[in-house]
Amino acid sequence: MRSKIIGTTLPVLEISLDPGERIVGVPDQLSWMSGDIEMTTSTSGGGAGGLFGLLSRVVSGAGLFMTEFHAARGPGNVAFAAKLPGSMIEVEVAPGRGYLTHRHGFVCGTPGIELSSAFQQSLGAGLFGGEGFVLQKLAGSGTAFIELGGELVAYTLEAGQEILVHPGHVGLFEESVAFELTMIRGVRNALFGGDGLFLVRLGGPGRVWLQTLSVPGVAHAVAPYLPARQG
Repeated sequence: MRSKIIGTTLPVLEISLDPGERIVGVPDQLSWMSGDIEMTTSTSGGGAGGLFGLLSRVVSGAGLFMTEFHAARGPGNVAFAAKLPGSMIEVEVAPGRGYLTHRHGFVCGTPGIELSSAFQQSLGAGLFGGEGFVLQKLAGSGTAFIELGGELVAYTLEAGQEILVHPGHVGLFEESVAFELTMIRGVRNALFGGDGLFLVRLGGPGRVWLQTLSVPGVAHAVAPYLPARQG
């Protein structure tokens, strides 16, 4: 398997598969493909073992079904375009070296990747339109490709180091990083802080990737220009 990321603002991930190679992705992520590629959509991809594993993957935002792209008799190419301006990165997942990413961050990966939900808590409609704070957990063994919004800002946190992040800007971090929701202290912040009331505390050791563009932020920015809902 060979991969390359084309473009900058709206990148495209293009993967070349040799005969017998496979990748698994979310069904609505495919942009185009060529060569001898066979598609199989089912509920069994992404490490969904049993009903609990399937439900956990659905909660994570990956959905009920996964699509396997298989180069059967000859080579082929599969491409996945970004849905928003941002970046795509490749990570190597192994036992004891998993990752957590924002909801809908997973694009595709090799069949050994296990996808599930790691954390969910309702923060109210003011933050996420009622969806709450949900993380996808990447475990197993293999290569995964992640889509993040806007520019990336990466930090390496040493043991004892912490960073407070708005939930919408949490992009990706290693599973060794501790995380918890926290509330900003102070009456003034609680009353007038708006959607900044909740922050995520990320603690080292481990690597953290923050995203400058968040879907809730985009929705908030364009909301005043949308036509009023009738009825």
